[in-house]
Amino acid sequence: MDTYGLKEFLTNVKSGLISIEEAAEKIKHLAYQDLGFAKVDLHRNIRKGFPEVVYCAGKTVEQVVAILKVLTSKYKNILATRAVKETFLEVKKEIPIAQYHEVPKLITIQQEKQQLTGCILVVCAGTSDLPVAEEAAITAEMMGNRVERLYDVGVAGIHRLLLNEEKLYAARVIIVVAGMEGALASVVGGLVDKPVIAVPTSVGYGASFNGLAALLCMLNSCASGVTVVNIDNGFGAGYAAALINKLEEK
Repeated sequence: MDTYGLKEFLTNVKSGLISIEEAAEKIKHLAYQDLGFAKVDLHRNIRKGFPEVVYCAGKTVEQVVAILKVLTSKYKNILATRAVKETFLEVKKEIPIAQYHEVPKLITIQQEKQQLTGCILVVCAGTSDLPVAEEAAITAEMMGNRVERLYDVGVAGIHRLLLNEEKLYAARVIIVVAGMEGALASVVGGLVDKPVIAVPTSVGYGASFNGLAALLCMLNSCASGVTVVNIDNGFGAGYAAALINKLEEK
């Protein structure tokens, strides 16, 4: 039940269209649905503005399918992250409208077209960082945000970034995805007057330590206004950017 559905439900209770017994039964299942192996959060949309997102890694195919079936029965648009192709194929059998995004390994279920608002810019250092960048971009889009992409503009050829400065200035929030030494976040942060969410990736050679070097570089950025999420956490960056972008709409 989303915010609109909750208001409608309360109106029907007050007007007598729903009996006290029916209301009690519905409320009993409102907060979460217990599947035994998972308690699916049905209040997430009311609290956060978007339904619970399913993290597929570590779950069995059957568990993912069961959770997504519950969420799809309650909400129009659903997102699942870190899903392998085999899991998606089983989801597709039960939920035919499900789509798979192979690069970021996302499953999306869209039953309602959204009106996209604001502008989030996803800046990506290199092609190897695309899985994380696309995870961020699609997450933000699924949450109702307009997303622009500016890819392969790493500091090894900084002119590629500087020749696209109009995109930097037009965005409301910027996500910067980079591996190696992670310097791109500091460069972007020093150029703009808006929030920058930096995402270190595990891309790089030996001494990058699977993204630790980029993470530390971004945490120590001398540019003001740079916030850092965990290594390879495109989802977290997309979600945070969506919340910031929606503030102006509220």
